[in-house]
Amino acid sequence: MLTERASGILLHPSSLPGPGGIGTLGAGARGFVDWLAAARQSWWQTLPLNPTGNGASPYSATSSFAGNPLLLDLEALVAADLLERAEVDALSVLPNDRVDYARAIKAREDVLWQAAGRLCSRAGGALVDAMHAFEAAHNDVWLEDYATWEALSQCFGRKHWRDWDANIRARDPQAMAEVRFDLRSDIASVKALQFLFDHQWQGLRTYAHSKGVRLIGDLPIFVADNAADVWAQPELFKLDENFQQTVQAGVPPDYFSTTGQLWGNPLYRWETHAADGFAWWIGRMRRLYQTVDMVRIDHFRGFAACWEVPGGDKTAEHGQWVTAPGQALFGALTDAFGDMPVIAEDLGFITEDVLALRDGFHLPGLKILQFEFGNGPPTGDAHPKAYPANSVTYTGTHDNNTTLGWFLNDSADAEARGADAAREAAAALAALGGDGSDIHWRMIELGLASGSHLALFPLQDVLGLDGRGRMNVPGTIEGNWAWRFSAGDLAPELAARLADLTHKHGRLPVWHRAAD
Repeated sequence: MLTERASGILLHPSSLPGPGGIGTLGAGARGFVDWLAAARQSWWQTLPLNPTGNGASPYSATSSFAGNPLLLDLEALVAADLLERAEVDALSVLPNDRVDYARAIKAREDVLWQAAGRLCSRAGGALVDAMHAFEAAHNDVWLEDYATWEALSQCFGRKHWRDWDANIRARDPQAMAEVRFDLRSDIASVKALQFLFDHQWQGLRTYAHSKGVRLIGDLPIFVADNAADVWAQPELFKLDENFQQTVQAGVPPDYFSTTGQLWGNPLYRWETHAADGFAWWIGRMRRLYQTVDMVRIDHFRGFAACWEVPGGDKTAEHGQWVTAPGQALFGALTDAFGDMPVIAEDLGFITEDVLALRDGFHLPGLKILQFEFGNGPPTGDAHPKAYPANSVTYTGTHDNNTTLGWFLNDSADAEARGADAAREAAAALAALGGDGSDIHWRMIELGLASGSHLALFPLQDVLGLDGRGRMNVPGTIEGNWAWRFSAGDLAPELAARLADLTHKHGRLPVWHRAAD
């Protein structure tokens, strides 16, 4: 349950500025934390930090526990004598205005592999000792399985794990013993990269806390089909005897798509999870709380009922709702962690059972301002000032257009919005005033003035970007997750303006209130 008025910014680290083709956990991240502190923001929300698979989506990760090594700060690896200056400088050819994943992945993986090998070859020292302690803490829970899966995936040319040799696909004990011996060097390097990610992330988290900024992570409800989680514990998922999906995840037709969204993730065999007290989920949540201060749970309604689509379907409209044991799962999580700092992403087709699950565990849900103008200017109980305190207001999420892009209807979903776009834009002007040129600031202030105890805004809205700053278009694969900003975009006057509005609406961080 949220107990104080606060605000923050939604930004994935891949969008941070800096050289090397993608944002990292280095100087750009610390500069962003400094800007958040100057803007009197209490929270930094990221997207999932796990390693990404096809399409580079953070919501289709190859592990629910591992971190994404692509985000590693290479300058820190130079300082630790794990990389040579020339090796890092060679990456200067990568574009820095957007993430070109095809180029960045290849170039950065080659360099990171060098760093991992050098760390593994060291005989001792503080960094090696810390790496061994990290491995001891995580090997049995997830690290050994993930490192083995990743090494095998590279060995098999990134083919899906179902296409590996049959005895390895089925994790035959003798075959696995041979694999772990033959690939021991590669497995050690994967573990080293996971340690380095954790080491850098914990350093960034400590820095953020020193500036009064806390971190919100993101837990996707589902895992990718081609992921270490599914290979390591196939019994937890609805697969047939050949490890093929019998059903797949998606959502029915909605605001974003007339044919629904076919995500293709495997669905959970919930009775197996329940039989061991939801141990996998408890381990997953524990790992998240080791890295962040609050967790946003994506597609929360799937814990009440999931939209199951037949395994061979190519679109999602022919699925069906199948009940999930959310009450039992969140009961087990509450027993393990007590009152959990959680945000429930309760968007989509919401039914009474979803609301009962959310409210029964006192979890804050989401309010999206871009969705509030379909019936004209919001009034009465629908007005943001009337939002319940235990809720989180966003101008939009990573799946929405930017606020200016939404107002101009200038993105890939423009045709789908049709006449609704003009009606919503007119309603926004009627409610907020102005000529639309500063619509993003007026929406931000509406969020700050809302009754929600927490208000969060994509950085793109603070920057006043149009649809070219959009992070993701649901139902599409190409061109997503690539947006980046430049260091000069975070002007001091933007921080000052946001700080003033934050103060005006009673959302200053706790450590500033006493002095106010």
